[in-house]
Amino acid sequence: MSALDWSIAAMGEATGRVLSVKAWDRPRAFAVITEAVWWLTIVDATLVRYHHDTYDALLTGQPPAQRRLIEGTLAGLRFVRNRMGHYLDPDDFIQPEEGPPGAGDGGITAWTWKSVSAPALGSLPPRGQAWEMTRYRAYQAQLAGRTIGEIFGRTAAFLKLIAAKATSGTAGSAQAAR
Repeated sequence: MSALDWSIAAMGEATGRVLSVKAWDRPRAFAVITEAVWWLTIVDATLVRYHHDTYDALLTGQPPAQRRLIEGTLAGLRFVRNRMGHYLDPDDFIQPEEGPPGAGDGGITAWTWKSVSAPALGSLPPRGQAWEMTRYRAYQAQLAGRTIGEIFGRTAAFLKLIAAKATSGTAGSAQAAR
């Protein structure tokens, strides 16, 4: 099993755990969401770095609106990864679904991403400020108000597609070289 296969499997397990956690177990729910964000962004970074041609080809092949949605979603998740736990707590980002008494037995995929205030970036150089503000705006545009399930589902599906194309291309190249 390659490192990419292992990473995709770990990402799938992390996003899959989001389906099994119950809303009443908020500490575990926040931990599972945080872990899924981490895995999604790590797999994305790995694919960009080591399978750039496949990544770029699949992204470029998307209709413009879908491409902006994917790029914005990934940038928003990077913002969450960089800020959650360091500057903001998970509950600053996540709005648990409120329901009638006893409804806490449900899952957490319907929880939504909260709108958050713009970060204080005075300690960063101008280039870093611009970079982080771009991610913040992507978060606000593509994550805030949407459900955890929608965001994780969309992102995982896209990354799995890239990984499948990348590994099939690698296997084909290796066979062709023989």
